[in-house]
Amino acid sequence: MSAGTNAPTIIKRKKVVGGDGHHGGAWKVAYADFVTAMMAFFMLMWLLNATTEQQRKGIADYFSPTIPINRVSGGGSGAFGGDNIFTEDSLAQSGTGINQPTIGQNPSRSENDGAGDDAEAAQVAALRDIEAVLLGQGGESMLSEQALRHIVTRLTDEGLVIELFDLPGATLFEPDNSTPNPVTREIGAMLGRLVQAVSNPIAVKGHLQAKSVLQVNNPMWELSVSRAGQMRVLMEDGGLNPRRIARITGVGDRVPAVRDSTAPRNNRIEVVLLRSDI
Repeated sequence: MSAGTNAPTIIKRKKVVGGDGHHGGAWKVAYADFVTAMMAFFMLMWLLNATTEQQRKGIADYFSPTIPINRVSGGGSGAFGGDNIFTEDSLAQSGTGINQPTIGQNPSRSENDGAGDDAEAAQVAALRDIEAVLLGQGGESMLSEQALRHIVTRLTDEGLVIELFDLPGATLFEPDNSTPNPVTREIGAMLGRLVQAVSNPIAVKGHLQAKSVLQVNNPMWELSVSRAGQMRVLMEDGGLNPRRIARITGVGDRVPAVRDSTAPRNNRIEVVLLRSDI
């Protein structure tokens, strides 16, 4: 017999360690997501610090547009969702869709009368043009960069609202009175010239920040009206026809623009180009 035939069989089992810990690749994906999120965060912080409120509003409107393309969508395959049994006309671009009332529509107006819609569109277009010239969209603005920081605009059912507001260290009026600062004089004179391009009536409204200490004789009402009246004078000095002033109002500290009613941002003047088609 040969030697070793009765020797025990030895089986070696090699332990294979998986690629976990720092040897794997899953952490790289998580780290890449983290770096991307941090880059987006720092980009957001930079934009908030490097842009004005008016510019931030423009960026927000770009991603969330407030200008409707058409009033309704019929859900068809045609342009703007038209060309189906629910549309009144085959051209949905005209702004008509399923027979539903719209806000501000005159019930006595004929459903097939497009003159009212044309007048409304022309009115909105004219106000948009004023807004574009004021903010320098597509070209240079009529105002200096320092003055533009104080202005935001919005188009509402009432008309084009031009809001002028205080900034930290840069106020529109001297503290606790209605004496305008140079930047306010510049804005008022420019508005007086700019609004001559349209014939809309104008309303001016004054707002103030709330005081942290309640006073027995509250001067908020008189001061807000006085500042609104001072803006009227500045616009008239710039060429505005006084007969176009529809109203001058002051609401004191009753309508804050931000949640903190004592914030300086609440010190503001609203100049409204009223829509004449409603």
